[in-house]
Amino acid sequence: MSKIIGIEQSLSNIENALKAKGFEVIQLRNEEDAKKCDACIITGQDRDIMGMSNPVIDGPVIDADGLSANDVVQRVEKYFH
Repeated sequence: MSKIIGIEQSLSNIENALKAKGFEVIQLRNEEDAKKCDACIITGQDRDIMGMSNPVIDGPVIDADGLSANDVVQRVEKYFH
């Protein structure tokens, strides 16, 4: 079963990179979306708005600010492998 990665809508390049590696990706619109995820990728700008200041998931919340798509994919893969 593939891991579900929640991602902010503005991160389409990271979304595409994760899909290419076989991850299932969903858009994060609210806290309920985040609860479905094994990991979340955020920009950091919306940390409090998205409810990420108090994580609602057991997996990692990765702040993609300043990271390349490849960097984010590597962090996700490292967590799950």
